[in-house]
Amino acid sequence: QRLLRLAELCRRLETEEEKVLPFYPSSLGELEQQKVRRVLEEAASEPLARVMKDYMGLERFWQRFNKAKLEEKGLERARAALADRNQELRKLLQQYLAGATISQKVPKDPHPL
Repeated sequence: QRLLRLAELCRRLETEEEKVLPFYPSSLGELEQQKVRRVLEEAASEPLARVMKDYMGLERFWQRFNKAKLEEKGLERARAALADRNQELRKLLQQYLAGATISQKVPKDPHPL
């Protein structure tokens, strides 16, 4: 019941694109897709292959999980780049403010020569 409730919550949070196009486009060619279909239809001879067939229903979950992880990593990189840029701008602002402060003090101070 908990899993079904979570699936329902996830469905509500899907974007419109995910609702309309729930499956991700494959990067495989037509011949490669046919090969994959044939292999999946064959009876599994190895124990690991038989167990994997039981988990084929989780394929969509793993697609979404991987997509979320990739987006998370992309956002982390973007955030790091923005933090670096922010640091650079702060340094430039400090330099500007230091220069503005010095230029205001210069006319008030007597000339050392």
